[in-house]
Amino acid sequence: MNLRVPSIQHDDCDELAALCKAGGDPLRLNVLRALANDSFGVLELAQIFGIGQSGMSHHLKVLAQADLVATRREGNAIFYRRALPHTELLGGKLHAALLEEVDNLSLPDDVQSRITLVHGQRAAASQDFFSRVAEKFRAQQDLIAGLPQYRESVVALLDKLSFGAGASAIEVGPGDGAFLPELARRFTQVTALDNSPAMLELARQVCERDTLANVTLQLADALNGVSLTANCVVLNMVLHHFAAPAEALKRMADLLKPGGSLLVTELCSHNQSWAKEACGDLWLGFEQDDLARWATAAGLVPGESLYVGLRNGFQIQVRHFQRPAGNTHHR
Repeated sequence: MNLRVPSIQHDDCDELAALCKAGGDPLRLNVLRALANDSFGVLELAQIFGIGQSGMSHHLKVLAQADLVATRREGNAIFYRRALPHTELLGGKLHAALLEEVDNLSLPDDVQSRITLVHGQRAAASQDFFSRVAEKFRAQQDLIAGLPQYRESVVALLDKLSFGAGASAIEVGPGDGAFLPELARRFTQVTALDNSPAMLELARQVCERDTLANVTLQLADALNGVSLTANCVVLNMVLHHFAAPAEALKRMADLLKPGGSLLVTELCSHNQSWAKEACGDLWLGFEQDDLARWATAAGLVPGESLYVGLRNGFQIQVRHFQRPAGNTHHR
């Protein structure tokens, strides 16, 4: 009697098994919990969890093989952050459910206290860094956190949101225009709004160099009198230049079509007061909870977030806020 052996898709099974294995360890679950609002290097995580670097590297490798964490390199340092779940792919729903359950857990008190210690060490490193190189800085925000340091994270969120054909985007305060090529590749129509003719000229040069025929440059104050709307509004390192950031988020919400997405890249709260004078910053970053609260008050729903750690002690938050379909304007 011939027994029929069931056909098994080993590749698919291997992927799911790797995900289950990665989530089947208390330490790795706590690492995912610690990465909810932060990104850390392997040495920082080893310190936080009180284990050797080689042991932590092993756990991070298991998490990375299951696509639960992603990495970014800055110089010789590698920072780990959570990877976004893609629910339409194999294991994506399990990945999302795992993170949801993990976020309901509380980190042990000793782990939480060591995270606070690491944050203190970052702040000290930041002060040392800038005391050594402050004379090299000019009044430009990218001296703190340039686009190369957060481009991948913004693009990851953009691609996760999967805008449909014919979608449009607005970038408020595009700076020198370096992010416009990414938007031009992903949207049918892109509008760059800036109230600085000099910065718009730099953006125009980028559009000319890269032949960005679907990008329109507009000299305008995004907080007043802009009747334009789009499916996506991008705000990269701009909010800290607004005198009233909570009110500014309401104006950004007005630029969104129903169902549209606002992507905000900003520094997390920091204490580097020199940035106000050297870079024209009005605010020393923002607390994550404040951004969520202001966005909610603007009628937006907080979505997924990514956090990028920088060697000079700063940390970047890349936030997604959505305007619900049928949501009314604030004007």
